[in-house]
Amino acid sequence: MGHTVAPSRHSRATARARCVVAGLAVLLVVAATVSLLLGRYPISLAEAAAMLANLIVPQEPIWSDQQATLFFNVRLPRVLLALMVGCCLAVAGAAYQGTFQNPLVSPDILGASQGAAFGAAVAILLGLSSVMTSVFAFGFSLLTVLLVLLISARARGNHMMVVVLAGVMVSSLFQAGVSYAKLVADPTDELADITYWLMGSLTGASMRDITMVFPIMLLGCATLFALRWRINILTMGDDEAATMGVNAKRTRIVVIIAATLVTAASVCVTGMIGWVGLIIPHLCRMLVGADYRRLIPASMLMGATFLLIVDDIARLATTAEIPIGILTAFVGAPFFLYLITRKKKL
Repeated sequence: MGHTVAPSRHSRATARARCVVAGLAVLLVVAATVSLLLGRYPISLAEAAAMLANLIVPQEPIWSDQQATLFFNVRLPRVLLALMVGCCLAVAGAAYQGTFQNPLVSPDILGASQGAAFGAAVAILLGLSSVMTSVFAFGFSLLTVLLVLLISARARGNHMMVVVLAGVMVSSLFQAGVSYAKLVADPTDELADITYWLMGSLTGASMRDITMVFPIMLLGCATLFALRWRINILTMGDDEAATMGVNAKRTRIVVIIAATLVTAASVCVTGMIGWVGLIIPHLCRMLVGADYRRLIPASMLMGATFLLIVDDIARLATTAEIPIGILTAFVGAPFFLYLITRKKKL
């Protein structure tokens, strides 16, 4: 009797998880479609569809030149970048939480965000272009994580704990560097640019940004997706992983590198957007369970949809656009308090 109940329960959970993932995919498509139409200068569904179809097969124009410029140069890049960044931050958070076996870990645990912030601040102080600001942010982000891993490799004790402590230490160091950059920045323009970058925003998103980060994001996300079953094994501990023929140390390094790449690529084009990588994996666990074979795709879909909806609110709620990092904090902080105060085990 007991042998028939467990498989039945497992199959029901699997079927439910698949339905949830399919539902999240549908929600993403709907949210993206609506986001393309929303704005102070509305575009109808027929006009949007005709403009997109015109890229493949020439259409009789039912749209104005101004609508085409707005759609292709402003709205479409912004929607695509929101989807990409939300997907990357959420999947990085899920991967880090599994790798470090800690449900309160987020994508900036190894200092990637603070390193990117310092790199962007340096670029702004040097008067570099927006492209070079992104390059500096990406480079310093990777440098920060490399520094954390080098420190942890030389330290003694519990390896995962040492990595987290090294991340906190290096993050604090680069945070101090950002504070100094703000101190010496010109108050008339440089200080405002640094402050606005730190708040995170999708304003000014362009196809150039997407072209620059898409290959990195694709590589990182594809790696994490391919390793999702191995992350399951990492959550069991190194000894269990060894008995199942998985090299835990090597797998953990690959996961950390992939998650760091997508985090750095995201932060370098949008600035500091927090909380997505912390709250989305938890919401997905409530819906699909802790199996990373389902949690990873669910996190990708929900993260993309979440950031897109928040960005819609950021650009439409008031006449002056709200930095998206502020809104994600408004959502994330109460959820974090809920996580650490609920009686049920995390």
